[in-house]
This record gives sequence, structure tokens and C-alpha cells, in this order.
Amino acid sequence: MEGRIGRRVSRGMLPLLALHTLSEYYRLERKPPVTAGLIAANTLIYLRPGVLDAVLPSIHEVWFNPHLILKHRDLRRFFLSAFYHVGEPHLVYNMLSLLWKGIQLEISMGSVEFASMVASLLALSQGITLMLAKSLLLFFDYERAYYSEYAVGFSGVLFAMKVVLNNQSENLSYVHGVIVPSRYAAWAELILIQMFVPGVSFLGHLGGILAGLLYLRLKGTYSGSDPLTIVITGLTGVFKWPVRFIRNLFRRDRIYGRGTVGGNRTGRASQSGIWRCQACTYDNSGLLSICEMCGTSQSGTGFSSHQLVRNSRDLPLEELRRLRLERFGR
Repeated sequence: MEGRIGRRVSRGMLPLLALHTLSEYYRLERKPPVTAGLIAANTLIYLRPGVLDAVLPSIHEVWFNPHLILKHRDLRRFFLSAFYHVGEPHLVYNMLSLLWKGIQLEISMGSVEFASMVASLLALSQGITLMLAKSLLLFFDYERAYYSEYAVGFSGVLFAMKVVLNNQSENLSYVHGVIVPSRYAAWAELILIQMFVPGVSFLGHLGGILAGLLYLRLKGTYSGSDPLTIVITGLTGVFKWPVRFIRNLFRRDRIYGRGTVGGNRTGRASQSGIWRCQACTYDNSGLLSICEMCGTSQSGTGFSSHQLVRNSRDLPLEELRRLRLERFGR
């Protein structure tokens, strides 16, 4: 087992990961920020550049080990172990899987709910893995393989995300060359990886699958936003406030109508600062005294910059639009 890990140098796979990630984000109209943040966090923890090398604990200090977690109540091992990887192939494989699953889930759910889901799946998958290891020890006296196992990596969360993503799918999926219904893809991958990839954590992957199923069950029995989503929404609102404040300092307010045509609102300024033209029924800003649509004054009389509008009520909408374009040049 290695001691403190120094700063790592990529062997060529990380540039390919970066290039693939950038190309995927470039083609997306909506850029999912939480997925990008998770990929960046995992990669930076692996590379440990600059000051991070001195700040971050070594992999030796954060291995997920049920015995040490329960003995010392070590929450650092419980949470941080998911963000550490033993090698570049391990990291790149997990991050490509995160990129594909994260884009689909975050775009469909929204970033705040997706962040809440990832945090929940992380806690659930780690907790279930811990309970499974302890249960095997208590009920079957099976200690060496699982209770004293050392593991790291984001794959437990990824298995849980796969369960959530494919929950209602009627499609088929390729899992390492095997075609299976997408609903059972996580189970098939669990078995195939265990058969053909040495050194993987069976209990960690199984804990991820069970976490995904439990999350869906809890989500189905609870209506409305979960408490964690509400907390994340509040925190993002707090962090966005200074940005909005600075932006408002440099924003120039424009005066324009922003209204609809039709209805029964009176021609005088309302409490919301909007008045409706008596001639064409267009809603105008309270800062304007002349209708932006037809040029009629707020009192009911007036003229456009080109001609007097005496019978505005009889003008078709296309004519009113033409007059508006002539007046404002837009």
C-alpha cells in the first residue's frame, strides 16, 4: 500500500477525456454544470496539482474500509473515498460513464435536483455497502473478503445512477457485448465485471444498485421537493445574490411596453405601472405617455411621428405593427 501520493502526470488518457468532455458539452444547448463539476473534482483530486497536493489527504487515509470506518467513526473515509481512484484507467472509465449518465439525468431533472440526487446516492451507496459488510460479519462470520476490504472510486454512485436512469426504460442495452433489457443493465454489469475484471469491489457495486432502488422507492412515496433539494436551492440562491447585485449595478433599464393587445384594462396607469391604450388596447410601461404601438397619448389623443391616428380602433393589427416599426425603427 502506497503512502502519500505525489502530484500525478497524465499518461495520455486524461487529455482524451478532456477532449471528449469538451466536444460533448459543445454540442449541448444546455450545459449541465453539476456533471462538469463532478468530473473536474474527481480529476483534480487524482492529479493533485499545486497546493491541492498539500491540502488533500492521501489515498491511504481515505480508503473505504468498513472495519476502520466503524471502529473510528471515520466520516472522511465514508465520503471522500468515492472521489479517489487508484489509476488513470480507473478514473477515465468512471468519468466517461459519469459524463454519459450525468448529461442525461441532469438535463432531464434540472441541476439542483440532480445535485441532490447525487448526494443522496453517495450517502446511500456507502451506507448500504457498510451495512452489508457488517451483516456478513455478524450473521455469517465472513470477515476477510468484505469487512476488511479497501476500496475507492465513484463506481458505486455510477451503478446507482444507472438504476435511476434505466428505471422505466423499455430499450435494450449493450453491457460488455451482451444485450440485456436496460432495466437490468446494472445487474448484468455487476455480474460481468465481477467475472472478468479482477480486484473490483463486488459489495461496493451491489451497494450502489441497492441505493438506486431505494432512492427510487423513497422518491415514489414522497411528493414535492425533498429537503436536500430545498437546501441546495437556498444555498445557490445565496451564492447567486452577489452576482445579481453586481449585474444590476451595470444594467441599463429600457423603456418599452411589454404588453399584450386586448382586454378591459383602463387607460390610466395601474398599480403595476402598466397602462392600456384606449385606441389599440396595447399595454404600455407607466414611464411612457404615448402608446408604443400606435402613438396615441395616454389621455386618448395623440399622433405618431409620421401621421395622426384618428381611427386607431379600426386599424388592423398588421397596420398597427407597421406604424410601430416606423416609429421606433425596429
